[in-house]
Amino acid sequence: MRLLRSRPTPPAPASPGDLLAEAEALHVRLGARDVLHGVDVAVRAGEVLALVGPNGAGKSTLLGALAADIAPAGAVLPQSSALSFPFSVEEVVRMGRAPWAALDPADDEAAVAGAMAATEVTAFAARPFSALSGGERARVALARVLAQRAPLLMLDEPTAALDLRHQELVLRLCRERARAGDAVVVVLHDLGLAAAHAHRVAVLRAGRVAADGPPEEIFTESLLSEVYDQPVEVLTHPRTGAVLVLPVRTE
Repeated sequence: MRLLRSRPTPPAPASPGDLLAEAEALHVRLGARDVLHGVDVAVRAGEVLALVGPNGAGKSTLLGALAADIAPAGAVLPQSSALSFPFSVEEVVRMGRAPWAALDPADDEAAVAGAMAATEVTAFAARPFSALSGGERARVALARVLAQRAPLLMLDEPTAALDLRHQELVLRLCRERARAGDAVVVVLHDLGLAAAHAHRVAVLRAGRVAADGPPEEIFTESLLSEVYDQPVEVLTHPRTGAVLVLPVRTE
């Protein structure tokens, strides 16, 4: 008798406010170092959650810990992508459909084409991934994650290698995914981007959450100056009312 394994199916759509990932009193030790200490964080459908904080605060570790608990319903984009074989851009993006491959070929094609168009990589679909610039690779890697169409999207510093236009593009895509009912967790160093695009921000410091809430509430001069060990000023944009975070410069 031969046992037939059921094919995987895409996760069901989430409802607004659904809890898609959560950490309670999370501790992570890597080697001899405690990286996270009693971290609590919740990720809900319909929101963009930004993880911010100085280098070594534990942002990427927290992202990885959350992803391990929710696979395969989560899609994770690491800080950098490297491939040893000469795959084309389109082939790399198509890898994002691997969990659901052959379930609906037409849906696969639509997902791949849509992801490439959204990240503006269609024009060089046939080029080898290895021949791309760092910023182009980052956008292709994001397209691969978008093609998976998971209800939870996790991005680790997706704007680090991008120019101004494509930084805004990536964060707009995050907002669009949240409006469509998905949850997005994104690690960011740019506090301005976090303030402009995140519904909620978790500020990490030395492996702990120093504050968690809407950026307009928790981005205060006292908190950010302490967390980053750098004096900052928090201003309100005169036209949009958005929060602006600037380092205090004496010269």
